[in-house]
Amino acid sequence: MCKKYVLLCICMLMAMGTSAQDPNSTSGAEQQQATPENRLIALRHQMSQTTDARQQRALITQMGQTGTFVAMTTIAQSLGDKALQRDAARAVADIALAHPDYDGYLTRHLLARTLPFLGGKQRKAVYAYLAKDPVEGFVSHFNGRDLAGWKGLVENPIAREKMTPLELAEKQKAADQRMHENWRVENGLLAYFGNGFDNICTEEQYRDFEMLVDWRLDPAGKEPDAGIYLRGTPQVQIWDIARVNVGAQVGSGGLYNNQKNRSTPLCVADNPLGEWNSFYIKMVGDRVTVRLNGVLVVDAVPLENYWDRARPIFPIEQIELQAHGSKVYYRDIYIRRL
Repeated sequence: MCKKYVLLCICMLMAMGTSAQDPNSTSGAEQQQATPENRLIALRHQMSQTTDARQQRALITQMGQTGTFVAMTTIAQSLGDKALQRDAARAVADIALAHPDYDGYLTRHLLARTLPFLGGKQRKAVYAYLAKDPVEGFVSHFNGRDLAGWKGLVENPIAREKMTPLELAEKQKAADQRMHENWRVENGLLAYFGNGFDNICTEEQYRDFEMLVDWRLDPAGKEPDAGIYLRGTPQVQIWDIARVNVGAQVGSGGLYNNQKNRSTPLCVADNPLGEWNSFYIKMVGDRVTVRLNGVLVVDAVPLENYWDRARPIFPIEQIELQAHGSKVYYRDIYIRRL
């Protein structure tokens, strides 16, 4: 049996939640193409390329079949289109009703919008769903219009905790100004246009949480590179895997700054540079789980405190989207407290 096939099998087992202890990154590109997350990425691209209502309705049905939370929110954008709203309503309701774990204020809002276009058993099922006690669920953290809910980066958590309230307020004002100079909304996407390393940060702080976020590196960037800081700490890595000179061939999603615990992903699950990728990130205590494009790449690995190796990870802090001197895009940012 060839070595490449063996490595591919190991990566497939990782994606299904099993564990393997191979210390080296493996190529998982072949087995992750058919994941619901990647099917949704492809279908969304097709949707953006057509104005034919018949084709759009077919694409909505196929997006609904992926069953993902982001598919539900994406399809809901068509509820205002008279030619598509009935198909969109059925698909949104199908996803929500089939996935009780998606329950939350946002899901309920979308379901309420579907009611005028539903009938029969599905309409009754939605009414029954809405009658249950609500939970917060996933909350959208980017509205596609402006930077509401975000702030600029002021140094690091340890430095911030040493500042007086007045000093922190002054530094935050300057950081917010930089944020508005370097971060913009472009065609409904959150994009970095600067040349430095300024992160954009959630105004809220988080303990244990789940996060969904799509990202895309600009292939024209000088050194395509980014990441997600968890509780103010670097980071879930985002790479251009062609940058072998910095070790990027291991793939995105790893806890790059770990020293004692594993820092590299279990396998490579990146889509080609310039295409969209989807992260699912879960953090409970100090342990982080990451799925990239539906493939398990980090399995409950402790995240170390980069700012002070002797300290445990901060129990509560902000989440940050990193910019690393090159243009990067983010979309569909949802966070659920655990």
